[in-house]
Amino acid sequence: MKKFLAIGALALALTATAAAGATAIAVTRAQDATDTALVSVETAAVLRQGSRGSEVKEVQRRLKQWGYYTGAVDGVFGAATKKAVIAFQKKNGLTADGVVGRATYKALGMNDSYNALGGNSGSSSSSGSSGSSSYTSSDLYLLAKCIYAEGRGESYTGQVAIGAVIMNRVRSSKFPNSIAGVVYQQGAFTAVTDGQINLEPNETAYNAARDAMNGWDPTYGCLYYYNPAVATSAWIFNRQTVTVIGKHVFAI
Repeated sequence: MKKFLAIGALALALTATAAAGATAIAVTRAQDATDTALVSVETAAVLRQGSRGSEVKEVQRRLKQWGYYTGAVDGVFGAATKKAVIAFQKKNGLTADGVVGRATYKALGMNDSYNALGGNSGSSSSSGSSGSSSYTSSDLYLLAKCIYAEGRGESYTGQVAIGAVIMNRVRSSKFPNSIAGVVYQQGAFTAVTDGQINLEPNETAYNAARDAMNGWDPTYGCLYYYNPAVATSAWIFNRQTVTVIGKHVFAI
């Protein structure tokens, strides 16, 4: 009888061991599948010469608006696109390898693509995100001051749009590569000329500045804006209009 009980116990132990092994193998395989899927998503989101698609098209559109790219916006990542990406990377202090990865997506303001590569897991918001981490509190303060001086009384979106134009200029090859350089460029902003830049910004202006830094761009890449009711420069009226928000026309 004891012999039969011992044999039964051994059989149960072997069965339990086999089940545990099968479970471990299944878990390992599931983890491997998850890791493979994550690698595939990340690899697909990185753009380099030979890539094609809508993301390439958006990169080309932005680089063309900001003066780095002169070719066709066709969604084909060729030698000219790579050259433009390298020029953009150099101007913005990035590794100039011609590959559009996390850092370059972030600098371009393409937050969805940046997030797909493991950047900030949430959307940009006034509470702040990693999109603004490369800027100092002084940058935020100055951007908020300019937004307040130029756009107080405009809708929240209109104030973010002013901040977005400043950020687009920082990224552009046609303008200085710092917020201070853009804001204080001679003749660039009326608020600097007439001294309103020295007004203290309110919380709305700070929030708008954070959203602009984090990549929200209601202007779709614009480099200019003006109020047609008070603008006096004939040159600005010849810029291509992209959108109108409140009293301001936003143009490229």
